[in-house]
Amino acid sequence: MNLLGDLLLLLGCAIIAIGGLGLLRMPDVYNRLQAGTKAATLGALSVLLGIGLHHPDWWAKLLVIAGFILFTNPVGSSTIARAARRSGIEAWRVDEKAE
Repeated sequence: MNLLGDLLLLLGCAIIAIGGLGLLRMPDVYNRLQAGTKAATLGALSVLLGIGLHHPDWWAKLLVIAGFILFTNPVGSSTIARAARRSGIEAWRVDEKAE
């Protein structure tokens, strides 16, 4: 169980790091929101599962935290995307002449 917990912790940290890289590399706010939200959700849930395997008596608390993450991340990202759209930020488009 400890080995599996360690692997999940490592996987979660790697996913969060790749999401941070996605925040730097994506061209506009909408793509950055997508990269950040997906990576933060999946990475945090992997980390929570890894912690749960290390400390089985914490499962109730970890489930509450996971539920909070699963509820607030999509709501927060869609609110930010809506605010960006209302403020006039256009989505990134591929230049058709370059193709």
